This record gives sequence, C-alpha cells and structure tokens, in this order.
Amino acid sequence: MLEALLDPGDIMDSVDLSVLKTLQEWKTAELPLWLVTVVKTFGSSPRPQGAMLALRGDGLAVGSVSGGCIEDDLVLRAQRGQLSTECCELRTYGETHEEAMRFGLPCGGAMRLLIEPVRNADWVEQVLQLVQAHRLVRRTLHIKSLRVVLDNANLTDSFAFGGETLTTVHGPRWRLLIIGAGQTSAYLARMAQALDYQVIVCDPRAEMRQIWDVPDTALISEMPDDAVLSLQVDGCTAIVTLTHDPKLDDMALLEALKSPAFYVGALGSKANNVKRRERLAMFDLSPQEIARLHGPVGLSIGSRTPPEIAMAILAHMISVRNQTLQQLALFDPSNGRCVHDFA
Repeated sequence: MLEALLDPGDIMDSVDLSVLKTLQEWKTAELPLWLVTVVKTFGSSPRPQGAMLALRGDGLAVGSVSGGCIEDDLVLRAQRGQLSTECCELRTYGETHEEAMRFGLPCGGAMRLLIEPVRNADWVEQVLQLVQAHRLVRRTLHIKSLRVVLDNANLTDSFAFGGETLTTVHGPRWRLLIIGAGQTSAYLARMAQALDYQVIVCDPRAEMRQIWDVPDTALISEMPDDAVLSLQVDGCTAIVTLTHDPKLDDMALLEALKSPAFYVGALGSKANNVKRRERLAMFDLSPQEIARLHGPVGLSIGSRTPPEIAMAILAHMISVRNQTLQQLALFDPSNGRCVHDFA
C-alpha cells in the first residue's frame, strides 16, 4: 500500500511550518520569543489572516505579517524590550492615514496583530511531529492564560479569532500525485511543496527513479493506475501525468478521471490531447468524466521550458484549488472525504 511507503519525513516546508521550525530552533537560545499572527485585516492588506512571524529578543525575525515596515517596528520593539514576555498583546497598524503611509499599508488598509510570547515551546515540537506524520492539526491558544491545546482537524477547519481564543490550522491539506519522474516533474514537485502539497511521484521505470533528486517527496514504483487506486484519492488531491508515454499516462488517467480529485491534468499538445480523449472514450469513461481532463495541462502562457511548464501547471492548480475551497465552505465532512484525522 502507498501509505506504507510514505516516510514521516516526506513533508513540505510551507510558510507557516518554516516559522514554527524557527521557533523550535530558537528555543534553546535563552532569548525571549514571540509568535506574531495577523488576526484581523481591514480593507486592503498585504498579508491575510493567519500570516505569522517568529520574533526573537535580539531582533531576528522569520516569516512575514506585512512584507514591509511593520516587521521593522516589531524588531525594534523586541530589541528595546518593549514587548511583553508575560501576556499576549493586540496591536493595530494603519488606523490613521499617516500610520498607513508610514508602514507601507495599501490605501484604506489596516491590520491587527496578536503578539504572543512563547514561554513554553513544547507545543511547537508536537505540532511539527504531527505534521511530519501527515496529520492536520488544530492549535487553539487561550489568550489570557497562554495555554495551548492541540487537536485533530479536517479541511473545513479554518483560522478563527474570537478575542479569548486564537485557532490556527497546520499541516498538509493537499496532495499531488505526479506520474513520471522527469525534469518537469522535479520543478513541479519543488514548487508544489512551497504551496503546501504533499507530493507523491510515481514512475515504474527504474532508470527514471534513479535520477530523481527532489527531497521530501514519496517516490514509488507502482504502475500508474495502481498508484491512483492505492492513494485513495479524495477531493483534496491533484493528479498530473508528465511521462510523455501514452501507455503510462493513460493508465493513470483512466482511474484519475473516475476519482474525486479536484484537478486531473495531462502534458501534451492540443493534437495529442485530442487523440488521448479519443483513446479514453474507448474505455469505461463517460463524456462528463473525460471532460474533467485538463489537457494540455496548465494555463496557456506560452511556456516552453520545464520550469515554465511547471509554473503554468501550478498557476492553474491554484485557480482551481481556490474555487474548490469556496465550495468546501459549504462542505459536510461527515462522509469522510477531505478529512485527515489522528485515527
């Protein structure tokens, strides 16, 4: 089974996880630490709710809450000892036009930050361990007491700030199965990891697996159709075929197009994809299922090189994924799809 092949270290390093990893590394430095989180935005804002920044007493900072002068202000306050190490602090930037201009916020924009002293970083290690085991984790901070509670989460859980508690969700919500271990696949895998995907690469060709060099991915040798079936595809999964070999790509597509995957794409020219659809129609696929195929895969941006092709694919996946998230706002997880629990 595919699950047995996924090593606990096969995990992406998404933006929020890099912040948490930094906190874990810094906890032995004997300097005060803070986790700064965007809890509310007003009007235009350079960073969304949930954006995080790790901050150390000597002014080192990793992450971003504005991409501008707000970080500089926080660093200066930390260096001057102006941030509390005993309790959380709410701070709003951009309340006045002058302040918005000073901190580089868009016109009419403002944001409220929760500055949380990290006095006990044990929860950080627990979150990272759970995420590395491919768990989706909900973290609830009780603001007055600084008590942190970790719980299992599912895809419908989201960021929430209620004044007394702050809830954030961490972990791999999305999976990408790439068929083929070629150069374009390598670029696609690296880019997808930065977008919070767990990446699985399938290639039954031993010579292709030998040259695969992308860390933190699961590389498997199953036949493509078996890989799709063993992955137990759900609505949080994307499947992209990149081998240029119709025998391998079509095997994956025959199962992928019948699955609930939110995105199924195949590399190839328009003419080749017309022929591919004709071949697929000879099997037990309905016209509606074949119509789900994105082929040629990716946005039409004139991409030619492997990194350009990978970027076009990811751009299209972002668009489709965001549409999927809007649909999931009304999604009932009781049927078990798109749910990652600790069981």
